[in-house]
Amino acid sequence: QVQLEESGGGLVQAGGSLRLSCATSGRTFSRYAMGWFRQAPGKEREFVAAIIWTSGRTYYADSVKGRFTISRDNAKNTVYLQMNSLKPEDTAVYSCASGNPTAATLMRGREYLYWGQGTQVTVSS
Repeated sequence: QVQLEESGGGLVQAGGSLRLSCATSGRTFSRYAMGWFRQAPGKEREFVAAIIWTSGRTYYADSVKGRFTISRDNAKNTVYLQMNSLKPEDTAVYSCASGNPTAATLMRGREYLYWGQGTQVTVSS
């Protein structure tokens, strides 16, 4: 089992920044990739960013590229999502996920085995 716990969500004005954290514990070999996904009310869950734990290679959705940065701290077993220049359309529940997707499938939520409980991010206009 892998346990994931997000933190860092909150309310911020448009143009502001937030940093989300995802602390991981448990079976580390089940976390080849760590992903961030988000789901806004009435919308489907969408991929935000992912990082390959060992290499540090990162992947981003086009909607956040240049504004969000995913990173990891191996010593702390924690993945971060730095979100800058936030927009009202970024408002959603953000969840981190762990699993063993391939590079071709890491944007698909169903490829991830373990999920955190989610943290709310609200961006006011």
